[in-house]
Amino acid sequence: MSGLLALLDDVAGIAKVAAASVDDVAAQAAKAGAKAAGAVIDDAAVTPKYVHGFEAKRELPIIWKIAKGSIKNKLLILLPAALLLANFAPWAIAPLLMLGGAYLCFEGAEKIAHAIFHSEAGHEVFKEDETEGDPAHLEEQKAAGAIKTDFILSAEIMTIILSNIPESNFWMEAGTLALAGIGITVAVYGSVALIVKMDDVGLYMTKNGRLGLTRGLGRGLVRGMPKFMKLLTIVGTAAMLWVGGSIIIHGLEELGFGWLGHHIHDYAYAVGHMVPAAWEGATEWIAKAAMDGVFGLALGFVLIPVASKVIAPIMGAITGKSKAAH
Repeated sequence: MSGLLALLDDVAGIAKVAAASVDDVAAQAAKAGAKAAGAVIDDAAVTPKYVHGFEAKRELPIIWKIAKGSIKNKLLILLPAALLLANFAPWAIAPLLMLGGAYLCFEGAEKIAHAIFHSEAGHEVFKEDETEGDPAHLEEQKAAGAIKTDFILSAEIMTIILSNIPESNFWMEAGTLALAGIGITVAVYGSVALIVKMDDVGLYMTKNGRLGLTRGLGRGLVRGMPKFMKLLTIVGTAAMLWVGGSIIIHGLEELGFGWLGHHIHDYAYAVGHMVPAAWEGATEWIAKAAMDGVFGLALGFVLIPVASKVIAPIMGAITGKSKAAH
């Protein structure tokens, strides 16, 4: 009997350790995933355009197809690559993060340049030729383009997550990356599904609502969704510039060029101390994020001509096309 009790006690102890490990993985995944907020918001802001123009009944299947591609990107390609980097080439993580940060800065600046000048000169590097065809072929083409875009954003997300995981063993890193990657994918594409169907919900409420309040709410959803999409685009662009700029600045610090980062920190600290103590932390964070974003915007504007005059011709020569696909 004592042997059985001892065995049960050992099993209980193992279960507690396993539960604690699962809790640790979940906690690390949540914290690390939060660091990737800018890329995540951009992912959610970009994806709805890929279902634009299709019949309402095809919107959710297309989103599901893109979501499955995103999961494959993260778990089958990016997760193993991230673990190999972490264990065999950790020195490469910072440069890769900076490369992804530069891409975010370019994307954000290009969107602002397009809004101001109505020009897509920089974005031609990454756009896909949209040839006409039957709906099924066009759907496949759109989904493939979205999955390509997702791969770039997912690579940035997974690298950010990896860089924010505390030093741990291989399985803890793998579990954290997998859980954070899946969680982010569910959050992004679940949100996208709600966003693209919200106007349909509003239309249904407008036509079939029994109460005036219900019909009024439905009309509000139909009228408000275009404005919400514009707001989401603005927030996504700002988040890209903030995250991209902060990644570059932090990477420069790791490479021994900390001058800019130290000055931004000092200026943000000074701004934070201009307000009451209760608002000090939030004000300092906002000031730092704003300065990181301004730096990201400036860098992005520099990268636009580099993309159109250097990268586009090189990619065109490699692919045999005048403009590379996205």
